Formats: sequence, C-alpha cells, structure tokens
Amino acid sequence: MATVGFIGSGNIGSTVARLAVEAGHQVVLSNSRGPGTLADTVAELGPRASAATSEGAAAAGDIVVVTVPVKAFPDLPAGPLAGKTVIDTCNYGPERDGHIPELDSESLTSSELLLRYLPGATVVKAFNNIFFKHLLSLARPAGAPGRSYLPIAGDSAQAKAAVTEFIGSLGYGVVDAGPLADGRRQATGTPVWGTPYGPYSDEKGRPADEEAIRAALAAATR
Repeated sequence: MATVGFIGSGNIGSTVARLAVEAGHQVVLSNSRGPGTLADTVAELGPRASAATSEGAAAAGDIVVVTVPVKAFPDLPAGPLAGKTVIDTCNYGPERDGHIPELDSESLTSSELLLRYLPGATVVKAFNNIFFKHLLSLARPAGAPGRSYLPIAGDSAQAKAAVTEFIGSLGYGVVDAGPLADGRRQATGTPVWGTPYGPYSDEKGRPADEEAIRAALAAATR
C-alpha cells in the first residue's frame, strides 16, 4: 500500500484520506494552519493517519493530493514535490481566487497553471468533478454492482496508471479524459461536473458508470 500526502485537508482532501485509510493506505495530512489543527481528524482516521507541515506531507507521499484554492498555488512546496505524482483536485473560482488572466481566457487550465509552480512534478487531474459526500457514499469494490467512475487527465501514462490504481483501491473506476489540457472538460460547469452523480440535495448520490462519464466528457464544449 502507498503513503499518500495531502496538501489541504478540506472536504475533498479529508474524504479522499478517509477512503485511503479504509483501503489500507497510510495518509499524511497538512493544511495552511499547521499540523496541530488536524489532531481531531487524525484521531478520527486512526493509526494509519498522521499530520505534518505541507513540506512534510509532500516529502512523505508516494502520491501527493493537492487540494487547495488555486490562489494558493504559489505557496506550494515545489522542492519536495519534485519527482512526485501530484493529484490536482482543484477548481478555479474567480470569486474566491481572484481573476487569473490565463484561466479567464482559457489559454491554460488550472492544472497546467499548477504545473508551472511545480515544474519537477507530474500532475494528474482527478476528484475535482464530484461532491465530497457523493465521493464518500458511492465508493464500491471492483466488480460490485453500481460501481462509479471518475475522469482523470494527465500527460504521463505512468502517472495516470499510478493514479488509476490508487483510485481503484478507493472504490472507483477511471475514465482517461486525455492530456492535462483536456482537464478543461471536467472543470466547473461542464457536463461531467457533479451532474452524473445526482444533485447535492441527495447526499448519497447515484452511481455513474463508465458510459455515463464518457458521454458527459464528450458533451463538454469548453
């Protein structure tokens, strides 16, 4: 099993961490407020979980999940993330992140922007299109009825294979959405963002199979 570092431990980060622990992985959590603020979360997750600084989480992870506001990208620890497979769960929101011209013009995706700040890392986009409560409730073992799928995008076949294996261990299949630039097809407001898994008002969600995710990605116009 892998050690998974988390830079950011909000709704998506803590949900992925919970699923990872349940799958037998070790997790190292971090946030912007320091490891002491994660004591309750670590205690709840149990002995496979620990807390560290963002630098410590980056260094510890075989895979590192980055789940922070896009405006926080410049503060990420690029050094310890060099050579790592980084899962980018982030969605750009100008109302929170401020306006970033390259993202407003769509000349870059947020994942490509992240890669500019982490030039030594390999970035794979994942987990950004699903409500955290659905992510927790829809996990199913391989071969089980109602197994859902998540899209991923990235430029490295090796990194995408590692992320596919990790996501599979959490209870999801994977649809390869193409290179990192095609991550725009799973960005906020696209057909694959949230909709296939049901409305937020239904906290359990509904399964979304491979065909549904492929059709939603194909319907994206951005």
